Amino acid sequence: MSDTPAIEIEDLRVDYGDFIAVDDLSLTVPSGEVFGLVGPNGAGKTSTFRVLATLIEPTYGGVRINGIDILEQREAAREILGYMPDLAPVPTDLRAWEFLDFYADSHALGNAAARKRRVDECLDIVNLQEKRNSWCRQLSRGQTQRLVLAKTLLHRPRVLILDEPASGLDPLSRRELRHALQALAADGATVLVSSHILSELAEMCSSLCVVNQGKILASGSAEEIRDKLGGADRTLTLTIQGDSLEAIDWLGRQSNVSDLTTLPDASIAFRFRGDDDAQANLVAEMVSSHIRLRALEEKKSSFEEILVEVAEANRTQ
Repeated sequence: MSDTPAIEIEDLRVDYGDFIAVDDLSLTVPSGEVFGLVGPNGAGKTSTFRVLATLIEPTYGGVRINGIDILEQREAAREILGYMPDLAPVPTDLRAWEFLDFYADSHALGNAAARKRRVDECLDIVNLQEKRNSWCRQLSRGQTQRLVLAKTLLHRPRVLILDEPASGLDPLSRRELRHALQALAADGATVLVSSHILSELAEMCSSLCVVNQGKILASGSAEEIRDKLGGADRTLTLTIQGDSLEAIDWLGRQSNVSDLTTLPDASIAFRFRGDDDAQANLVAEMVSSHIRLRALEEKKSSFEEILVEVAEANRTQ
């Protein structure tokens, strides 16, 4: 594994007229990772990817791919890059292998026999060999996405930039995509993948960063993201031994408790704002107040709830 980061972004800014799509974004992605960029629609993910893919120039900022400055050495960067845009078009009048052979030829991957070997290798990687002779128009949405991924892999890129590759896929297709990307990373490739669905990336990525309005809000593992953006707010459900009215009255006087609800099974649910120490103190104070706590269940905010709260908070600013 190379010590040189696969991707280095420094103070990246992308403007479209008066609109700031990417706002001084800095990010480093180590070699050999599946790294996720997640955020609501309009967060700046696609603009960032288009800069990385050398399709647009930034307003300012620096980007290096495996140590190559993509603004000064654009062609050298393209040799090691693979870019898969969201909903890439696929011609309907070609068979799957013909579609891949066309791009293999454009990459100058050798004679017909050499191209066939590489086409078959890429079909195997994305588990699409049985559809080799199918017309592209006969492929499902998931199969089409995997075919485009196979096309992206033809020239053996060391860095893959995949914009919403799991968009619209069913659970089986998402699992197959996840396995393919993780296998590529295990072989030394670096994969940068975006989505507006945090749980989707949490399953396939070793690290993540959350962006909104062109800025990074948090980065790290899926659980670290959850703790940073959603860890201060959780739902607690208590089961009280005996009469629960005293517990409800006591909880209603606590400043970090809201939305008290008595459930059909007589348990008590409420929103609690605070860290793990604050929650432990709450339980200790309940016990010292002679409230007989029989059970406690904690449910932290889901990944999707976190992203919705992030988007709504920024919309009101």
